Amino acid sequence: MSTTTTGYESLLGTTSTTTTSTTTSTASSSLDTDDFLTLLVTELQYQDPTDPMDTETILTQTSQLASIEASENTANSLDELSSQLQSSTTFNAVSSIGKMASLGSNYVTYEGEEMTFEVYFPNEIADGTLTIADSDGNVVRTIDLGDTAAGESGVVAITWDGLDNEGNAVDEGYYSVGATYTDPDGTSDTTVLGVYPIESVYYDDGEIKLKLGSNYYSIGDVVEIYELSES
Repeated sequence: MSTTTTGYESLLGTTSTTTTSTTTSTASSSLDTDDFLTLLVTELQYQDPTDPMDTETILTQTSQLASIEASENTANSLDELSSQLQSSTTFNAVSSIGKMASLGSNYVTYEGEEMTFEVYFPNEIADGTLTIADSDGNVVRTIDLGDTAAGESGVVAITWDGLDNEGNAVDEGYYSVGATYTDPDGTSDTTVLGVYPIESVYYDDGEIKLKLGSNYYSIGDVVEIYELSES
């Protein structure tokens, strides 16, 4: 069997003081519908009978009351929607554990020093070659997997000294990483850097992060999540 890894969130504020303790209550900076209605009823109750409030004023204040209520309903609906979306995002993230995630790039950034990166091999390595190429697609280094990673599978750490096949130091920049290998059954497989199984979900101050290999990535860094295909 071979596995292919190709694919890729009160009416008024008061401060009360007693001889034994001091309590400060923080009130809302705006009136809610109950407050507004209380004020309107009080105003009508104590209006001058000889000079009652005119109809236009009453309609204006009633309209304001309706506007306040509508605003509160909208705010409550938005809060509810936000909560539902957050719950949905969380559920989707957790349900992705065990699936494959692609970061959308198989490039590493070489900065002039020896570096280690991780490549996912879905099947055990018997033999094969890992290829490192420059941004123009020219192969600069090949690594014999039979010598360096035979018997390994899953997420494998690969160390590159920054040298090409002739032993010369390469320029700093972006380099693509891919591999062709055979498993113990002699079946040929291919894989690339940047595609890993999702091992767990981590919440960092409200941000969802996925564990890919030994690192955690923001879910926004992942361009595709898909089922591991087997053939």
